[in-house]
Amino acid sequence: MTDLKGKNIIITGASGGIGNSIIEKLNQAGANILASGRRIEKLEELKGKYEKIKTLKFDFSQTDKIEEFVENATKELGGTLDCLVNNAGITQDNLAIRMNLEEWQKVIDINLTSTFLISKFAIKKMLKNKSGNIVNITSVVGHTGNLGQANYTASKAGIIAMSKSLAIEYAKKNININCISPGFIRTAMTDKLDDKFKETIISKIPSSRLGEPDDIANAVLFLCSNQSSYINGETLHVNGGMYMA
Repeated sequence: MTDLKGKNIIITGASGGIGNSIIEKLNQAGANILASGRRIEKLEELKGKYEKIKTLKFDFSQTDKIEEFVENATKELGGTLDCLVNNAGITQDNLAIRMNLEEWQKVIDINLTSTFLISKFAIKKMLKNKSGNIVNITSVVGHTGNLGQANYTASKAGIIAMSKSLAIEYAKKNININCISPGFIRTAMTDKLDDKFKETIISKIPSSRLGEPDDIANAVLFLCSNQSSYINGETLHVNGGMYMA
């Protein structure tokens, strides 16, 4: 089993299905976890489920408070930071000619700008350790595009390019920055899709099934571990063969 004992890790977007699976997997590996999300009731559930986990409610639309968030989260973990998992994100879908500036800007601000800022301030902490890992959760549609998601796909594609730039900047400091690009994963969101639409999606996936949250969590575990120490600036595609780079 992969060992993350003693590793201090911040996980954003922790209150959703994928976030929950990431926490469970990293907790099993012995990591010290601070979980962040917008829904306090979900964070309380996590605290009840995992004895050692720490939580911090935060809304990443508050970009001016992200530095303070990283400072507080790191203090909660004992003063050092080894890994950051950027899983927080939103959608506000609309066809391009109907999409207003607010719908565009909100998704870009929360998905891309906040990911840059939290990564920036996390890197400052990791430089003190002379090591660290950042894992950014993107999406298959950041590579393929998607109907009604010009804002979301732009934000996810931006994260991929940004991560490569950060990887180049800080590789010599022993800080690795990578992405995981999920395909269609079985979550509460996909459970709401009607069966016909699900069948259409699955017909495009060579593995003939939706992914499970654990499929993403396993990839996060790998990229947070020493087993991935020579992987940097890469995107790990977890999509059942739906998109092959």
